[in-house]
Amino acid sequence: TRIGTPVDGSFSKIRHAHPMLSLSNGFTHDDITDFVARIRRFLSLDEGDELALTAEPKIDGLSLSLRYKDGGLMQAATRGDGREGEDVTANIMQVDAIPKQLVGRPPDTLEVRGEVYMKRDDFLALNKAQDAGGGKLFANPRNAAAGSLRQKDASVTGGRKLQFFAYSVGECSAELAPTHSESLEALAAFGFAINV
Repeated sequence: TRIGTPVDGSFSKIRHAHPMLSLSNGFTHDDITDFVARIRRFLSLDEGDELALTAEPKIDGLSLSLRYKDGGLMQAATRGDGREGEDVTANIMQVDAIPKQLVGRPPDTLEVRGEVYMKRDDFLALNKAQDAGGGKLFANPRNAAAGSLRQKDASVTGGRKLQFFAYSVGECSAELAPTHSESLEALAAFGFAINV
């Protein structure tokens, strides 16, 4: 099974500097136990060796890559097929939840990866407004977020209550932090919402 979404021909394409791989999740104790065993094997760790993990709740939205240069947002791309995504920069510039200028001292080049999503109450309000206006109803909040982000008119995107949280770093001109949890803390200090 191929994970990802084909790139829409109506948006220009952006090739990711590093592939945007799909995230895995775990639902049962056995899922977590198997995951930890795979990590131990990959790192050649013995059972008694300490292994620090960061757990993050999964929110189903649309994966997004944000590229910053000298702290300013330069480019935004969807995950697409993992190698190439859609250029949604103009639409992202209308989303209040995404910082356009980072605070503090971020690296000169910083690619932030995260999830665009819609809160349930905002989704219900959007569908109510769509219904009242004779518009198309969205099946779920993820589809509503994806549809909102792919609008031809960026002002429509800006009128939707989209949220964003950062979950990782792609290309970066300097090491952000030695651990994933510290990287998330650094992203929060730059002005991003995180989900831990």
